[in-house]
Amino acid sequence: MTIRLLKRDSTRIVEAIKKAEMKTSGEIKVHIQKTVEGEIMKEAVAKFNELGMTATAERNGVLIFIARDSRQLTIIGDEGIHGKVGSDFWNDAVAAMTQRFKNGDFIEGIEAGVAKVGVALSKHFPRKEGDINELDDSVSVG
Repeated sequence: MTIRLLKRDSTRIVEAIKKAEMKTSGEIKVHIQKTVEGEIMKEAVAKFNELGMTATAERNGVLIFIARDSRQLTIIGDEGIHGKVGSDFWNDAVAAMTQRFKNGDFIEGIEAGVAKVGVALSKHFPRKEGDINELDDSVSVG
């Protein structure tokens, strides 16, 4: 029940993550799967924990969770970033991505979501000298 991403698509997403993270100590992960079995938020939280998203020093990890065939999407921010931006920000980011998805621009939608999250992270958690990449930037596919 896994999906396959074209190498060029995966590369584009990773490049978008790297670009966004250049200006922040925050961490962004993208997870893509075919469907969700139950509630998307419940599955996203489980994936957030499985991927170690709470292990960042400033609790500023963000997961963009996409169930492609189910046409569902959610974004979860750890307590550090969520406390700064709140639910409205995540809803706006999801809406921006969803609009691009509806137009058939799946990868561009993900890139837009990553960029929007990156701007918020850089505002609240700007990159400092000595910051390290705490989580790998690869796309999680399941």
